[in-house]
Amino acid sequence: MAPRGMTVLARLAETEQGSPLFRQVCDYILNRMERGEWQVHDKLPSIRLLAGELQVHRLTVFKAYRALADCGRVYVKDKSGYYVSPGLRDEGAAPASAAGAAVATYALTNAMSDIQRLPVEYQFSQALIDPGLLPNLFLSDYVKKVFDLYPKVLGTYSSVQGDGELRETLSSHFRRRHKLQLTAEELIITSGAQQAINLIAGIVLGPMDAVLVERPTYSVALDIFRRAGARLVPVSITPEGYDLEEVEALMRRYKPRMFYMNPTHHNPTGVTVPAVQRKQMVELAERYRCLLVEDDPFRDMYFGAEPPPPFFAYDTEGWVVYISSFSKYVAPGLRICAVACRYPFAERLITAKSLADNGTPLLNQKIFLHYYTSPRLQRHLDKLRIALQVHKEIAEEELAGTGWEWTPPQGGLNLWVKLPETVSVDRLFARCLAESIAFVPGAICDPLGGMTSWLRLSYSFANEHVLRTGIRRLTELAREV
Repeated sequence: MAPRGMTVLARLAETEQGSPLFRQVCDYILNRMERGEWQVHDKLPSIRLLAGELQVHRLTVFKAYRALADCGRVYVKDKSGYYVSPGLRDEGAAPASAAGAAVATYALTNAMSDIQRLPVEYQFSQALIDPGLLPNLFLSDYVKKVFDLYPKVLGTYSSVQGDGELRETLSSHFRRRHKLQLTAEELIITSGAQQAINLIAGIVLGPMDAVLVERPTYSVALDIFRRAGARLVPVSITPEGYDLEEVEALMRRYKPRMFYMNPTHHNPTGVTVPAVQRKQMVELAERYRCLLVEDDPFRDMYFGAEPPPPFFAYDTEGWVVYISSFSKYVAPGLRICAVACRYPFAERLITAKSLADNGTPLLNQKIFLHYYTSPRLQRHLDKLRIALQVHKEIAEEELAGTGWEWTPPQGGLNLWVKLPETVSVDRLFARCLAESIAFVPGAICDPLGGMTSWLRLSYSFANEHVLRTGIRRLTELAREV
């Protein structure tokens, strides 16, 4: 019998993706054929084995095999099993649609975006920095400078991979600051981290592929993986980091294609995974051939000691993709993100990027290049860390005495808060919206849809007065619901 958590996971896959589960199994089988893992006339796994691997009922697999046989993608040998067919039964049949397995029909969801689009006075759902804390006048100076240096900048595209001058600068920065063995050719510039996650998922994930995700995690990533038809396998994250025995057991059992992680000032919990676990995790990734996708948008937002080096610093075999976004604290409007990865994966990512937008705007890259390398920005970062720590402390002061629980983060932009069981987060959320207050309910950050007593409060976007007033009002409403 499947573990209770995985039963919930399978049910979520069927209801949330808007497609019967057997059709997702069809997609999974077809995807493995297209990858060449199952060749023509290869025997496919038995119904029992595939049901066990995917944690679904045997009847679900049986229905998938029958649908694929009906459209000629597999054939049956009496008392032997199912095999990969050499071709379609008739040329007019469309393999995925005939099997009812069109991934494109899945409903698109983005719960985080739905919340953040709501116009509210007290905005605690956006993990962005108060625009008043950004050096906007300095940035405008660099905009003018770029037009003087590159008068034709608006008359040409960037290369798909990203501006060469910017990639050289960033690779040098990563080598010097984070000890990463990295060249400019191993960097790709994307329009923000979310685009990078989306592109990587499109390359790596197929229907019913297992992807490890932290519980809780960044909800937009969950929506991206669900859209790809992937199975979400949760990994616990605590103030001590990961349970590596649990991670290894999950890798051994589910053979995941990738592990999406946010290990530095984690979103939403604020946890930073210790250095010793980072090295061991990379070793596990190599052993079980699981790509680690390291999302690292908050690294420079620390309050005490600097965090340990990225997972990428321990990778020698190409099993880590490192996403370093600068949108949170440099210039959100520029949407600049650098993705570090080895070849041949880098080549595949460049191709995916070319199909998405044919390159991040060159003007944005040139402005960022000259602004990011300026002494002004480095002084700004020192001041920004102090300002964010003050914001965090204000939020914690206002929450003191409520009986709510949280672990004070050592960096990042969020508090991950647990409310008493007597308080309904759903009712509180509805009441807060009516009072022009927004936060992120914890359930949307949970791959299993639980964590209904938790919420994420972003203390970075509102100014100090609005922050104090809004959280005070939020705690008052919690006493009323």
